[in-house]
Amino acid sequence: MSFGTAVYVACALLSATCAWLLLRAWIRGREKLLLWSGLCFIGIAANNVLLFVDLRILTQIDLSIVRMIPSLAGIGVLIFGLVWETR
Repeated sequence: MSFGTAVYVACALLSATCAWLLLRAWIRGREKLLLWSGLCFIGIAANNVLLFVDLRILTQIDLSIVRMIPSLAGIGVLIFGLVWETR
């Protein structure tokens, strides 16, 4: 495994772990900001997985647009949650 591959895998695992911890804390405390943050990290983790697939597995196909969709959705959910909670 090359160093780049290890970094991609580590980033995906770390963001998935953050999502899991945030959502687990949300289940315990029902703080809505934890929910929005957890959902955002799910999108970031999906982006990291798609980045690995794009750059290491499917090297002939450009998935740059496809891999941006989960991260944009995650950031969009977080922004929506932040705006919703300030009302």
